[in-house]
Amino acid sequence: MKAILQRVTSASVTVDSNLVSSIGKGILVFAAVDRDDTPKEVESMAAKVLKMKMWPDDGGGAWRHSVQDIKGEVLCVSQFTLLASTKKGNKPDFHGAAGSDKAKELYDRFFAKVQELYDSGRVKNGVFQAMMQVGLVNDGPVSVDYHSNDAEVTLEIQTNPQKPSNTPGVALDQSSHGNLGESRGSGLPLSASLVE
Repeated sequence: MKAILQRVTSASVTVDSNLVSSIGKGILVFAAVDRDDTPKEVESMAAKVLKMKMWPDDGGGAWRHSVQDIKGEVLCVSQFTLLASTKKGNKPDFHGAAGSDKAKELYDRFFAKVQELYDSGRVKNGVFQAMMQVGLVNDGPVSVDYHSNDAEVTLEIQTNPQKPSNTPGVALDQSSHGNLGESRGSGLPLSASLVE
């Protein structure tokens, strides 16, 4: 799942000239469901949205308060175009986005989880698959791009493996060669970007 969080002083969603939702100070969340997403990813994203520190504290310290800390509001808007691929040509490719049925099921779950983890009266929604006009006043401007796959991946690399036997007819112990799942030496963390 991918989301763009925008710190706003106000935001609204209009459909067919009718105001659907509006908020004051808080965050506008554009959210897209990936074709490989599961309930685990969307629930994790819901928690992340509410915990992201996007406001300063009273002493001027930057990035100290979340939307919950300031008792702000949240407006969630489904936007599959966040998952566009532009690697080839000039036409965006949306094959990375989930199909409409799965996307609606998981987006609704995401929205419900945000409501559950916060004050439901402070969490508003757009209209799934509608042609929406989204208005906002970005405060800063501050926008944060977050993907559920951004979490750090740590691999344990064996730094002191046994030397392979050169004796004919002796099988090698496979557990001591290149098994990243087990470590008998010291572990070195690697960022996700190094193993993708």
